[in-house]
Amino acid sequence: MAHLGRALELGTAGDRTAARLALTELWDRVGDTGDALHRCTVAHHLADLQDSVADEVAWGRRALAAVADLSDERVRRHDASLRVRALLPSLHLNLADGYRRAGDAARARDHLAIATPLVAELPDDAYRTMIDDAITRVSALLDSGSREPLAAP
Repeated sequence: MAHLGRALELGTAGDRTAARLALTELWDRVGDTGDALHRCTVAHHLADLQDSVADEVAWGRRALAAVADLSDERVRRHDASLRVRALLPSLHLNLADGYRRAGDAARARDHLAIATPLVAELPDDAYRTMIDDAITRVSALLDSGSREPLAAP
């Protein structure tokens, strides 16, 4: 997770290419069968750093697939307050937005329908508000037929 944090700092500093390379190296070390929390987290962040929507969706699907191998016990070893279900709103939101931008409205709507009620799994804080607001914005963009990237609030 420390390596992940350093890779994310590269992205925050504006060096998306270096961040993507660092996360790809982490993915190669973790592998398709490594620790599920690491796979989920690395893939989730790699999705955000892709240049193509197709690659973003592929990484988002990997992140969501890793959740199937994840237990509450495992995530609690990382953060005592975390539960697997609390990861799902963001994972489904990202896939909904990716599918929307790829022009697959049906899949986008499917993932929004899953993400929306799962927001209740999140603590009532700024993160929950951010996810809830993003769901609203993605839904509105989907309704308008827009395939433009989701702008920051």
